[in-house]
Amino acid sequence: MSLIPAIASELTLRPATPVDVPVLFSLIQALAEYEKLSHAVKGNAEALKEHLFGSHRYVEAIMAEYAGQSVGFALFFNNYSTFLTQPGIYLEDLFVIPEYRRQGIGKAMLTYLANLAVERGCGRLEWSVLDWNEEAIAFYRRMGASILEDWRICRVTGESLTQLAATS
Repeated sequence: MSLIPAIASELTLRPATPVDVPVLFSLIQALAEYEKLSHAVKGNAEALKEHLFGSHRYVEAIMAEYAGQSVGFALFFNNYSTFLTQPGIYLEDLFVIPEYRRQGIGKAMLTYLANLAVERGCGRLEWSVLDWNEEAIAFYRRMGASILEDWRICRVTGESLTQLAATS
């Protein structure tokens, strides 16, 4: 799917700026609501701003704007493949407001990130998808993504992280 011509003429993809942080955080909250994970949002816009633009930049983001309105975002960071011995880009979140979906905006953001990965000499672009999100899985497959069925995400957070760190 390419961009619908009317969308293409008014769609802008650009790196996020500090001014975008409040809108970006509201889009993150909308993503959490869509994924039925609003209860999991513990952070705030100030921390996000520090991680995007502070002295140590942990993440980057791109904003998708249609006719001057923010309609989506992609938040990503570098990772590394020991097997490829190359850096990569890990896409933490990609979100398009529901009423703007199926118009090529998600594809445009993935294409933007793929170009960024190639420009930076990265060996891969990867992300995770919720197993119940069949629509997204089908979309990612159409984009050429492989779904790694044998892999599982492991995560240690909160008290478990603290306990693990204290283990000698």
